[in-house]
Amino acid sequence: MIVEVAVLQVRKGQAKSFEADFKLASQYIRSIPGYHSHSLLKCMEQENKYILVAHWQKLEDHTVGFRQSPQYEQWRELLHHYYDPFPVVEHYQEIILT
Repeated sequence: MIVEVAVLQVRKGQAKSFEADFKLASQYIRSIPGYHSHSLLKCMEQENKYILVAHWQKLEDHTVGFRQSPQYEQWRELLHHYYDPFPVVEHYQEIILT
């Protein structure tokens, strides 16, 4: 299992719109083979800061399967204009699962 993590800084005043569009965009990521789940976490200390956590079967399910798909283009259209700066996306491998 691979865990994708991205810290998302949303432009001020756009949090509500971002959250609504994120719900719409979720259908696109769910449709990709190798996708397991994802969640969006909102920071309690910083109003416009979120963390996206997604679980994939293998790294290529995200980096190739999703990012090179038509669904990614829809995801990008709905969400990428909200970010400032653009997020760094990192991938982690589960070592210990309890």
